[in-house]
Amino acid sequence: MKGALRQVRAHLGLRGTFLLILGIGKTSFGIGFIVEPPPEPAPGLALLTHFCPLTSWAWLWIIAGVVTLGSAFLQVGRDGAGFVAALIPPSVWAVAYTAAVLDGSYPRGGIVAIWYLTSHVGVIMWAAGVPEHSVPAPPRRARKGVAG
Repeated sequence: MKGALRQVRAHLGLRGTFLLILGIGKTSFGIGFIVEPPPEPAPGLALLTHFCPLTSWAWLWIIAGVVTLGSAFLQVGRDGAGFVAALIPPSVWAVAYTAAVLDGSYPRGGIVAIWYLTSHVGVIMWAAGVPEHSVPAPPRRARKGVAG
């Protein structure tokens, strides 16, 4: 079992592991809206619920999560769709909360929007730009008898 897990982790790498975690999280978040729908109107999400109920918006999280999760198993350089998919739901939520601040219906929405933009969108954008092997290699030691 350990050997199989080690192989999967080696295949995923850092970026793939990040996408796997995000994909599971986003899919779970979306499923949560279907299993236990929040009361409507949901504070701060009136912009979204104007178009369709939150149980429908849950599918945005689920589909993005599945694409993100699936991209975890792709080679570096081909995993971009996973990062783009991961950005979409928190960006939509941030826009909805910002709109709620602007129309005065949910003043706390500004803080929630900043939370989505920093701890979700910002982290995803940062991770998308991190190369797979960004940890500097340890300095090479000089061989005995060779001046360095």
